[in-house]
Amino acid sequence: MKLTCAIIDDEPLAIGLLENYVKKTPFLELVSTHSSALQAMELLKEKQVDVLFLDIQMPELSGLELSHMVPESTRIIFTTAFEQYAIDGFRVNALDYLLKPISYTDFLGAVNKAVKWFELNSAVQSRSEAPMQAGADDEFICVKSDYKLYHINLNDILYIEGLKDYVKIYLEDKERPLISLVSMKSMEEKLPSNRFIRVHRSFIVQKSKIKVIDRLRIVFGKTYIPVSDSYKQNLLDYIDNQMI
Repeated sequence: MKLTCAIIDDEPLAIGLLENYVKKTPFLELVSTHSSALQAMELLKEKQVDVLFLDIQMPELSGLELSHMVPESTRIIFTTAFEQYAIDGFRVNALDYLLKPISYTDFLGAVNKAVKWFELNSAVQSRSEAPMQAGADDEFICVKSDYKLYHINLNDILYIEGLKDYVKIYLEDKERPLISLVSMKSMEEKLPSNRFIRVHRSFIVQKSKIKVIDRLRIVFGKTYIPVSDSYKQNLLDYIDNQMI
């Protein structure tokens, strides 16, 4: 995988160092360099840049301010001489944070993170373009949550709750659910129907995890999942097939 990149820094020496590092890295292609964030804004509108090496403290428009304007598909690696900006950098979903003077080892570690991110993102998109089929090969799904990609084993899923434009995925042995910006319809289409059943407009449950049903409510510990009239027959049919 080859990634395009751009460098934005108001220090010529810093640009020169990063240019040299990019040339030494076979999977990086340098699109352009800029001495100010304002100068780079037009480029980011016109060209696809995968990785942006972005200085934080610059005149007129800071790197942090620019980071809120770049396309979502562009991954940011902040470069700065000031360690106190690290927390702010990660708050805007920076892929990594490099403290000047930057060594090639640290640079390579950051760009390797970028490669892994794009490879995983590509895998997620490929799977989303084709409907998930039930079978032994489909033992996991990839889910975007909190700007990260999670590889989830299907067997770990207890149930999924839909809330408007996003879902909560409840996993075994996890106190908090994963929250992802995806519709229940899309989630239902991706999950194999031989393993998961929709019991309510807002709930999908893994069949094998159903242990207790109390008055047509599925019980997971202290949580009671309602079964609506629209989906009741599906659940009753499943129960009948499991009866001895």
